[in-house]
Amino acid sequence: MDGFRFDLATVLAREPEAMTPQARFLEVVRQDPVLSRVKLVAEPWDLGPGGYQLGAFPFGWSEWNGRFRDTVRRFWRADPGQVSELASRLGGSSDIFAGSGRGPHASINFVTCHDGFTLQDLVSYEHKHNEANGEENHDGSDTNWSFNWGQEGIEAPETVNRARERAKRNIVATLLLSQGVPMLSHGDELSHTQHGNNNAYCQDSELSWLHWDLDPRQQAFLAFVRQVLLVRRENPVFRRRRFFQGDALPGRGVKDVSWIGPDGLELTQSGWNDAGNHVLGMLVPGDASDESDVRGRPLQTASLSARTLLLLLNSGTRSCPFSLPQIDAKGEWRELLNTAQPARRTLRKPGVNLAAHSIVLLCHERVSP
Repeated sequence: MDGFRFDLATVLAREPEAMTPQARFLEVVRQDPVLSRVKLVAEPWDLGPGGYQLGAFPFGWSEWNGRFRDTVRRFWRADPGQVSELASRLGGSSDIFAGSGRGPHASINFVTCHDGFTLQDLVSYEHKHNEANGEENHDGSDTNWSFNWGQEGIEAPETVNRARERAKRNIVATLLLSQGVPMLSHGDELSHTQHGNNNAYCQDSELSWLHWDLDPRQQAFLAFVRQVLLVRRENPVFRRRRFFQGDALPGRGVKDVSWIGPDGLELTQSGWNDAGNHVLGMLVPGDASDESDVRGRPLQTASLSARTLLLLLNSGTRSCPFSLPQIDAKGEWRELLNTAQPARRTLRKPGVNLAAHSIVLLCHERVSP
C-alpha cells in the first residue's frame, strides 16, 4: 500500500466546525508509525461552510490542486489575465504550499478527474449534458471553463476536430511539464468521451465504459501523451523537489528559472499585468535539477547540465514571433515538442514563429569549443 487519498478531506480536520491543520485526526496520522510514512493525499474541500481549504493541510500531505485545474483550463481558452497565474502553477504553486514547509510534490496537478468533464469533453462541450442521470440536467457543476471550438458535441467538422486535438495536446503538455505531481485521469490518454456528462458517477453503461479500439486520431493522441511523458522522464528539471527561487545558480550566474517574453528578455511588470497577454516563456537551465539518490547525493550528469530548456506557450488567436533568449554558451536550439506540428526541427534562426494555440519545447545543448 503506497498511501491513501481522502475524499472531501476538509471534514476530517474540522474542530468542531472550522478546519485546522492541528486537528486531532491529522495529529494522530502524523504520529502513527505506519501512516506517517505513506503518501497522504487530500481532496482539500468539503460541502460545509469554509470548506475550500487548498494549501491548509500540514507538512506530509499532498493536495489536489484545484487552482491548477482552473488556471490551465482558463489559459488555454484564452481568458484574459491568466499569464501570471499560469506561471505560478507551472512553477509548482509555491504561493499555495511553501508556507507550510512543503515542496512541489505537495501539489497534485490535474485538469480533469473522475468528477466533471473528461479531457475530450472539455474541448467538445461548453455545457453539461447530464440528461441520462435522470435529474433533468440539474446535477453536476455548471462551472467547467470548457470550450467547444465552434460546435457543441463530439461530432464536428474536420477543422473543429483538428483544433480540439491541438487543444488536448496543449493541456496535457502543460500538465506534464509543470512542477508538482501530474495526475492524468484514466481514459483521457485514450480520448474517452462521456458525451458531455460531467457527473457520470451513477453510470455503468456505454457512457462511462472505456473503449480500447482506437481510431487513428485517438492513436496519435496516445502517442503524443507517451512522447511528453518521455520528455518529463528524461529531464529531471521538470521533477524538482524544491521550489524555484528565481536566484542565480552557484557558479553559473544564471537563474534557476526565468520568465521570458516574446522579445527574448525577462518579462517586465507591464507584461505580467497585461490582461491581453497570452504568451509566456519559461527558461530553465539543466543545472537547476535537484534530483538526488536515496542518500541525498546529487544525480547530475554532464549531458543534463549542458541543457537549457525553453517552454513557450501561446493561447492567443494569433501567431507570435518569439526571439530566443541569449545563452552564454555555444550550442544550438532544437525542438523536443511542438503541439502545432509533428516534425521536430533544429533551429537555424534566432527566433521562432509561435503558432496560435500552441506549445513549443526547445532544448539548447552546449557544445565543447
